[in-house]
Amino acid sequence: MNGRTAVIIGGGAGIGLEVARRVVAAGGRVVLGGRTPSRLEAAAATLTGTSPSPTASMPAASSGVVSSGVVSSGVVSSGVVSSGVVSSGVVSSGVVSSGVVSSGVVSSGVVSSGVVSSGVVSSGVVSSGVVSWRVVDTADQESLSAFFDAVDQVDHLFTPAATYTTGPMRELSDEEAQSPFTSKFWGQYHAVRLALPKLTADASIVLMAGAASVRPPAPAPAYVACNAAIEGLGRGLAVELAPVRVNVVSPGTIDGNLWRQRSDEVRESAFAQYSRDALLARPGRESEVADAVMFLFTNTYMTGSTLYPDGGYALR
Repeated sequence: MNGRTAVIIGGGAGIGLEVARRVVAAGGRVVLGGRTPSRLEAAAATLTGTSPSPTASMPAASSGVVSSGVVSSGVVSSGVVSSGVVSSGVVSSGVVSSGVVSSGVVSSGVVSSGVVSSGVVSSGVVSSGVVSWRVVDTADQESLSAFFDAVDQVDHLFTPAATYTTGPMRELSDEEAQSPFTSKFWGQYHAVRLALPKLTADASIVLMAGAASVRPPAPAPAYVACNAAIEGLGRGLAVELAPVRVNVVSPGTIDGNLWRQRSDEVRESAFAQYSRDALLARPGRESEVADAVMFLFTNTYMTGSTLYPDGGYALR
């Protein structure tokens, strides 16, 4: 990975962050994308062993002055902002326009440059030059276009970011049923399309699907169909974009960031059922999926394939 850049949309947590760790450890650079600035900056700080900059959680500007980290009128006491310049060791220089910081340099060793929009940090570069991040919403093509405009080159692309609802056809509204396609399928489709001008000749792309594509775990037909469609998308893109390589990773149930957001009761029940269903009798780990993604990044003879890090779930 030396000298190569991996773009990970959904890199602020979970599997995406685990992949980013491996890219950095292997000598590569990463560009993290996601919707939450504070999460992205914290992830960047984690990857470089530094502390997040206080600007990561700066609230929206109200009139142009920061006091104790809150913009209120153009003057910073306590070393935050004074006439657009901060002297507390957080921001060493900055430009304030109408009370909104439009550019700045942070000297804490975390962020060496950053852009703040309406008082909220929207991008940043970690001082080592190894990790950068930018806010992006895969459901918004303009946001995706701006994201890739700011990227110099893409040697590897991984796109696990998605937000959707699953459930039975009889219970979901049309909007809910469409949500896996809107976010997970079309989000990745448009991410690849808008990344095309920045892809290097030997670039690799890894799409995120799920083992539900081949073994539905419960009544959730739209979600199942979406994952199957992403696997088909990977094969179709491999044909169209060659010699750029395109593959898909389809994990089973993973004990990690996503499931930690569920209640203990729901999570334990799901894990128990998955343990009964999978040959290896346990949920997977984010690190195990990340290893599969890294294999697809680096194996130069893999394209048009789908890997199932699912503990044998699909075989039962």
